[in-house]
Amino acid sequence: MSEDENDKDKPPQPLLKRVISHLYDGPDDRDELRALLQDASRNGLIDSHALTMIEGVIQVAELRVRDIMIPRANMVAIGRDDSLEDILPVVVESAHSRFPVIGDDKGEVVGILLAKDLLAYCGANPAKRFDIRELLRAAVVVPESKRLNVLLNEFRTSRNHMAIVIDEYGTAAGLVTIEDVLEQIVGEIEDEHDFDEGTSILRRGEHEFTAKAITPVDEFNEYFAAGFDEEEFDTIGGLVTKALGHLPKNGEKVEIEGFRFKILRADSRRIHLLNIRVLPRDEDDDQR
Repeated sequence: MSEDENDKDKPPQPLLKRVISHLYDGPDDRDELRALLQDASRNGLIDSHALTMIEGVIQVAELRVRDIMIPRANMVAIGRDDSLEDILPVVVESAHSRFPVIGDDKGEVVGILLAKDLLAYCGANPAKRFDIRELLRAAVVVPESKRLNVLLNEFRTSRNHMAIVIDEYGTAAGLVTIEDVLEQIVGEIEDEHDFDEGTSILRRGEHEFTAKAITPVDEFNEYFAAGFDEEEFDTIGGLVTKALGHLPKNGEKVEIEGFRFKILRADSRRIHLLNIRVLPRDEDDDQR
């Protein structure tokens, strides 16, 4: 092989020198680091998937628990005094593996129930009398202000998968899982209960939905009987970006014509995943 052919396989020297320089000197800030990484991607030193993951790692150090937690109002919870007959339909319908168990209201979390612990009580001849208090695991509690990188490390060392998020008054404000944190790095982690093949919108509750940002506006309009301009926007992600006036970051929200959009997953180039809440008419009016 000739020297010219060898040179074709070598990365551009100016960029390589910049990378080596930054390895020794270090970038001055995260924006400079991101710019360096994006240059590396454009020049083929790292692929787009690697860039997205690296940006996710950087973002995890910037975000706090409050930015990604599931709000208390949206928690799928089980009452401390619920019977097995009340609990099983909730477990089956939600397909979750862990459930906060609450006292008199959702602000009082008394423990965590694991779905697998209910197996002994299922079948024609249950093993023993059901008492939810005997099955409760201690709830891990974290403040809203905790950084995600710190929380991820705590999840790893303690082997816990869920934490209850508390506000400044010690009341449960929501919950966060290790999957929520990892999705900030690797993107949406789909399983058999998430999007089916060819599906762009997934119903999460009476008024809550998750949608891929690439969902065509005409498909969104048909699903929700909405009236967004199909000529101006191709995708629902483009609609949200235009409404905010900039490329959104994870956790940002915007209300558009009776819908509240929350960014669940975005990188430096585009939105990937959205949470959508259909606002009741009175709630929509109150926000105006």
